[in-house]
Amino acid sequence: MDKVAMRKNKGDLRLDRISDGARACGFAWTHTCGEEEGLRGTTFVELNEQGQIQYVREIPEPIFKPGDLTLELLKVVTEGEEKIVLPDYIPRIPMDANDIVKYLFNEVQGRDVDTRMDFYSEDIIYRDFNYENVLKGKEEVRQFIEDFSFPGIEFKAQRFDD
Repeated sequence: MDKVAMRKNKGDLRLDRISDGARACGFAWTHTCGEEEGLRGTTFVELNEQGQIQYVREIPEPIFKPGDLTLELLKVVTEGEEKIVLPDYIPRIPMDANDIVKYLFNEVQGRDVDTRMDFYSEDIIYRDFNYENVLKGKEEVRQFIEDFSFPGIEFKAQRFDD
């Protein structure tokens, strides 16, 4: 508690974006001190039937940004792995942000980069906490998605905002 007391009135938590649902929400935040920005992160909160918080996941960005070292590590780890042939998916038009995320992670992932890219705007800003700089534009995001498509690794979403 002494550390908490020492930091009192020495900075703020700025909410950058909020995705609000009835039972779950996610938000992006940044610690600030005056004009200086510090640690960034995301938080996911889910409520139970009684409206009480039943689940929280905090994901702060790492202080050390490994950048392409992450890419190189995954290349080594997956070397020699055979590409898994995934079953076909049924192309569809998702109806809202929640449906788009579920569609991209649960149905399209690992199958069709072109379909994924159809859902990104030309001026997309994509932040991955492993990299110091944000990705800007569809071409940088496409390259990132292609670079991180490894045999034997599937990125699985565990919970979704409603």
